[in-house]
Amino acid sequence: MSKKLNDYQFIDGSRLSSVIEALVFASDEPISAEKIRTIIVEQEDQIEIDEQTVLEFIDKLNERYDEMGLSFRIQPLAGGFTFATQPKYHYWLSVFQHQNAFRKLSQSAIETLAIIAYRQPITKPEVDQIRGVDSGYIIRQLMEKTLIEVFGRSDSPGKPLLYRTSKHFLKHFGLNDVSELPKPREIEEILKDDDMAEHRQLLLERQMMMEYEKKDRASSDDSESSPEDAPKEEE
Repeated sequence: MSKKLNDYQFIDGSRLSSVIEALVFASDEPISAEKIRTIIVEQEDQIEIDEQTVLEFIDKLNERYDEMGLSFRIQPLAGGFTFATQPKYHYWLSVFQHQNAFRKLSQSAIETLAIIAYRQPITKPEVDQIRGVDSGYIIRQLMEKTLIEVFGRSDSPGKPLLYRTSKHFLKHFGLNDVSELPKPREIEEILKDDDMAEHRQLLLERQMMMEYEKKDRASSDDSESSPEDAPKEEE
């Protein structure tokens, strides 16, 4: 910068530039240069600065961040200033945010995901019938988290969409292929030293329940003379 700024030192040893930096950092909302100026002059009788001086110090701080190769800077936003990550780091943030989102799965989401994983491809009405409740909202959540994807349409009346697990699902649960989905007998080994233990345990529990339900239905079908003509269970 062509103009040399006087980085005033307060009685506690802090510098004006650091105070401006701290105010921007601590503010929940973008803070204006005028508000920064007002806070400083009201607390320090020995200093008088204007908005332009605040703006120049913000420029100086950003120059310092660039020289140090830091990933963030102070940016103008909604009439004020806030800290923001530089654009070239947005890809890495998106990776982190996706991974974070994947870990925030409710028990209902895990249950629905397990049904889709073990019965794929499967339609929403079929998922609803197994769960006993409408699964539309949960399926949309799983789609947003890219854990499941649309896989064409069923030939059944109305041609409902078919859903299957995605590549992100495999990555999330550490699988190479859906054929590697765990079986009940593998519970003990899978849960050892695994940060996805809770999610996998819920998947396994749901898979076992589905196997028991399948056996019960098979037993029931054996007692029917024409099992293929039996009416579907109502939702």
